[in-house]
Amino acid sequence: MEGKRSTPKPSDLLYKIRDFSRSILVDICNGRSPVVSINKFRTYCTNSAENCLCSSNLPVGTEVLTLRRQPHAHRIDQSIVDRAINDICILLECSRHNLNVVSVAKGLVMGWIRFSEDGKKFDCITNPNIAQPVPVQAEDVHDIHKCNILAMNILSFAEYILVVEKESVFQRLVNDKFCSHNRCIVITGRGYPDVPTRRFLRLLTEKLHVPIYCLVDSDPYGFDILATYRFGSLEMAYDVEFLCVPDICWLGVFTSDYENYAFPSQCLLPLTTEEYFNFPASFVPLDKKKIEALLHRCYLQHEEPHWRLELERMQDKGVKFEVEALSVHSLSFLSKEYLPSKIQCKSACSNLLDYMLAFADA
Repeated sequence: MEGKRSTPKPSDLLYKIRDFSRSILVDICNGRSPVVSINKFRTYCTNSAENCLCSSNLPVGTEVLTLRRQPHAHRIDQSIVDRAINDICILLECSRHNLNVVSVAKGLVMGWIRFSEDGKKFDCITNPNIAQPVPVQAEDVHDIHKCNILAMNILSFAEYILVVEKESVFQRLVNDKFCSHNRCIVITGRGYPDVPTRRFLRLLTEKLHVPIYCLVDSDPYGFDILATYRFGSLEMAYDVEFLCVPDICWLGVFTSDYENYAFPSQCLLPLTTEEYFNFPASFVPLDKKKIEALLHRCYLQHEEPHWRLELERMQDKGVKFEVEALSVHSLSFLSKEYLPSKIQCKSACSNLLDYMLAFADA
């Protein structure tokens, strides 16, 4: 990507914090309201033109903030805190982990990998079907290698990485001992992935150079989770180069799967067209509105047009279904039939493409 940012040294960050604090104090001492300019970033827009800069990691504008004293105390919710932290990271040109501002990771990992984080060892290889927590600080995971040397402290035998949307699907693969029959690494962010999960996945792809597949529900929110892994989130667009996984491949489930695998009609749900509240306070927006918003994202025009076609097919059919619908055939259908066939097909297509490119270069 363009505009790539190097990892700042702790001493450089301290100098930046000192200089910024000093400028604020000078303004206050001189009776002025401090003014702060913050660069704005984005991972997508609704511009279909090819001159869109969303994929360049360059700022697309600035926001000017004037700091003023509040006469009364206000309750601050987590969203305001998160935005403030993001603004600080942009000002200091760093990531959250550089400031040691990290949340407890909610992601899980299992499979053919052994690693250590800050001196603590995580050995998934001894029992590849036991879930381990994703490391909080991916930067503390050192020297991951794809190798066949058992004497090495940190290693991986994985032939591919499989990312699944939900913990329930992850647990299904645990119960079926999927990693005992397939040399892979399985990761779940348990819904929308947090920063540690995305950062760890990015680190694995940089070090292991193996295919990465993603399995999500056939609904607009499953697709949005896939897009978060692939392109990053809008809220943390400034840090996308450390969080996105450009080579991730959408493995399923697809709208066409319910016909190809003969799902009964009770496995299908209509796309919602009305907004409603899930008691007591959860707001659930309509599916069709979500799909329309997704279709307008620029990266579906420029970088993944075939993903756009799948999303349009979902819109046209007007139905959605979950990965768990595959269990209508048998509980182990996902791990023994669906995933192996999909991965084999993707691998064959990739090999054919490599052969064609090599032949064209010859």
